[in-house]
Amino acid sequence: MKQNKMLSESVADELTFIIKEQERFKSGDKLPNENELANEFGVSRTTIREAVRILVTAGILEIHRGKGTFVTDFASNLEYAGLSDLVDNNANVKDLFEMRLIFEPENAYLAAKRATDKELEEILKWGNKIDEKILKGEDRTLEEQEFHKAIAKATHNDFMSQLFPIIFESIESGVRLLQKNENLSNHNMNDDRLLMEFLKNRNAEGARYAMKIHIIHALEALGMKIE
Repeated sequence: MKQNKMLSESVADELTFIIKEQERFKSGDKLPNENELANEFGVSRTTIREAVRILVTAGILEIHRGKGTFVTDFASNLEYAGLSDLVDNNANVKDLFEMRLIFEPENAYLAAKRATDKELEEILKWGNKIDEKILKGEDRTLEEQEFHKAIAKATHNDFMSQLFPIIFESIESGVRLLQKNENLSNHNMNDDRLLMEFLKNRNAEGARYAMKIHIIHALEALGMKIE
């Protein structure tokens, strides 16, 4: 299992290099299908599928059901350093959340000030989708990631895209742990609603506060605290 995981990460790195450095695929381009990629890289379709999942989690690729896998806008802004260098598998959950606590409240602050009406609609759309998933008791990892990505995009700061592999790793880890407890999920939903309300009203200070509280609540729910 470990060997397969390392192979998929290597393929993910190669795909990132092809997209960023070779510019073989640009923002909005569709990737070849699984069979073609498996033949090109000399690996199984399962390995390709896992590599694509890694890059979707990192915000580099997105899957359009029934249409295929496409390169995102964020990929064009990503400085190539090898995905495995950006997402350290040894990083613990607390460190990841601490990193988010440093950056994301400011993201929310800037998004409240800079978001276009369309970007604000996108943020609220994903926030509402999170609510729907929580109420149905379904996995909300993708929705959480898209929600936070939409907020970061609305800051109009291209550097933030480079942090997405790390932020997404934290979100995936946090959701996996938090959604096992219904009460914690409901608290998460209330935090998101408060954040959306401040963003909708373009209250930058309120948005900053709500995002900070949201992350602190997640840390506390996981039995952690920032010293």
